[in-house]
Amino acid sequence: SPDLVESGGGSVEAGGSLRLSCAASQPVNYMAWFREAPGKGREGVALFDNGRGLPTLLDSVKGRFTISKDNAKNILYLQMNSLKPEDTGMYICAATRRASGVRLWMSDFGFWGRGTQVTVSS
Repeated sequence: SPDLVESGGGSVEAGGSLRLSCAASQPVNYMAWFREAPGKGREGVALFDNGRGLPTLLDSVKGRFTISKDNAKNILYLQMNSLKPEDTGMYICAATRRASGVRLWMSDFGFWGRGTQVTVSS
């Protein structure tokens, strides 16, 4: 199974930007970002559909976050702009080799990274 290694997290002030990366050790199809905040469950943030290239984004990050992928290198990116304190959490990369029908649901993914922490201060 592929290893997923995230990087790029850090601490920023509200309004700042961060770019997260997730490197997959083997080719995969769909990749996504989830996040986990203290006291909250894991939620899907952004999904990259390798087949069509059309992203799915959590409503609260639309217009601020952009997901992209370098297929040649198997690296997934999440560009996060205009960050808010409520974006604070552990950002976790997920992947699957399923060929179609993948949604931004935890149950649709079989491979997970360890996460990278994002902290946004007000």
